[in-house]
Amino acid sequence: MTLRQWGEKGDVEVITAACNDQAIAEFLDLIPSPYTPDDARAYIALCRDGWADGTLTNFAIASADTGDAVGSIGIRWLEPEQGVAEVGYWVAPEARGNGVCTRALRLVSRWVLQDCGMERLQLRADELNPASRKVAENAGFTQEGILRSSRFNPRQGRRVDFVMYSLLPGEPDAR
Repeated sequence: MTLRQWGEKGDVEVITAACNDQAIAEFLDLIPSPYTPDDARAYIALCRDGWADGTLTNFAIASADTGDAVGSIGIRWLEPEQGVAEVGYWVAPEARGNGVCTRALRLVSRWVLQDCGMERLQLRADELNPASRKVAENAGFTQEGILRSSRFNPRQGRRVDFVMYSLLPGEPDAR
């Protein structure tokens, strides 16, 4: 597994297919559905703009052997003056279950907390998304609590309770 910027050959197709996968689309309800190649190109442009203006840093999670993208992991710099960032991720169906997302999360977490000097990296996972919660826990994040009725997910027709996790400098998986 390696991390790289989005925009290489084949990325539009990978993003389009992954974002049409039911397991991703049901929890990422802010993305268009159905998800088109134009949406993927807009996502890649957003990622590049985020890199340029420092508000968002998204990486493609790629196969170390082929360089082909298998997922995405991104950092939003929520309160940089306070040292707070948030991470989110998704992985295509064919890459699930082998620890690739956990490895990417550990790598990005170390970078954010050590190299970027953040004091808190947080993530929110839908309480009903056990796969995302397992990634957070396997990467060493601490569950802090539940953000009850945090937002409405129109695809699921329900209000979402998010499990809040965090990782701080000096914690075992942050080193």
